[in-house]
Order: sequence, then structure tokens, then C-alpha cells
Amino acid sequence: MDSIGQPFRRAPAHMKGYIEEMELLDSILGTADRALRAVFAPAQASRPVPGRAETDPLSEADRREAAALMRVNHTGEIAAQALYEGQALAARSPDIRDLLRKASREETDHLAWCEQRLRELGSRPSLLNPLWYAGSFAIGALAATFGDRTSLGFVAETERQVEGHLDSHLAQLPAEDARSRAIVQAMREDEIAHGAAATSAGADELPAPARELMRHTARIMTRTAYWI
Repeated sequence: MDSIGQPFRRAPAHMKGYIEEMELLDSILGTADRALRAVFAPAQASRPVPGRAETDPLSEADRREAAALMRVNHTGEIAAQALYEGQALAARSPDIRDLLRKASREETDHLAWCEQRLRELGSRPSLLNPLWYAGSFAIGALAATFGDRTSLGFVAETERQVEGHLDSHLAQLPAEDARSRAIVQAMREDEIAHGAAATSAGADELPAPARELMRHTARIMTRTAYWI
């Protein structure tokens, strides 16, 4: 039970409606707070940034390419935060909500790692991140309205696509950029684990049109974030 509902565990029956309203308000306010932090505040990682902190000997062209790819990855993590938050807010099962929130906390590490690497490369996040967060949150909440199994299926499919996306970045990143490559590899391992957890929890496979729409939406986001 959320913090507002905690003092009212044994409240009389006529107060149950009030308690439910307060719990909903608590959840909404918490979701809004996490949204503002994800988009506008520096992310705080619970794990060290993968790779060595020394500056890699990159040419100017390689530095620009690495920065553009890491900006795309940062935007992907902004979207992941929003997706999980939207799904968690509309989740029906407390266990599923906890699973989504746990994955979201691990994605915060990815967000912080990408922010750190962008600073090291002398670059910045995408200027459109607030837009990507809002759109992804709406998509996550919509997916959750179809039920927890569909919502988990959305997680599993998202992580499959993200894995492929990160594989492509490992192929594109400059060979000398060991720091970025270590970050992307660690992110990839976490994404695989999130997808496996969703599948184990009972994810339904999404229909082909939904999977294709997800790929198309992700393509627009990544191509835009590469430049803006």
C-alpha cells in the first residue's frame, strides 16, 4: 500500500472511498515527480558507469558520431522511463506494478550513464526529450489498459527491439570508444533481463501490426534524436 494509505489500514468502511482517492492522488503525484526528474534533473545512478573514465583518443569525426549515438541512447532511456511509468500507473496487479517500477529504476542507471558519457564527449541530450517522454508515457498507459499480460507483452517486444537497436550501435560506435561501448553493452544485458522477466511473468505476444507500429515509431524517434 502507498504511503498515504498506510495510516488508514484499519479505517472504517465509510472511509475506504476516501483512502482510495488519496492513494490514487499519491500515485499520480509520484508519477509526475518522477517525470519531471527524468526529463529535467540530472539522473542519479545506483551503479558505477561502465568502462574507464579516461578520455578516449577519438578523432573529431568519431567524437561527433559517438555523441550522436549516445544521444539516441539517452532519448531511448527517457522513453523507457516514460513507458514503464505509464504502464505502472495503469497496471492492475500490484506485482506487475512492482516489476515495472523495478525495471524503471534500473533504466535510471542507463539514463545517468548516457548523460555522463554525453558530457565527456562535449555534447548534450536531445532537445525533444520532453516530447518523447509525454508520447511514450501515453503509449505505456494505453498498453496497460488492455490488461497486464498485454502490457507485459509490450515490455517484452520493446526490449527485443531495443536489443537489436543496441546491437547496431555496438557495430557503429568507433572501435576506439571503449567507454561508450562498455555502457551500451551493460545496457544491452539489462534490457535482455527485463524482457525475460516480462516473459516469465506471463507476457502475451503482440500481434504483428502492433510490433511493426512500434518499430516505425522507434525509427522516427531515433533518427530525430541523432540530430536534434
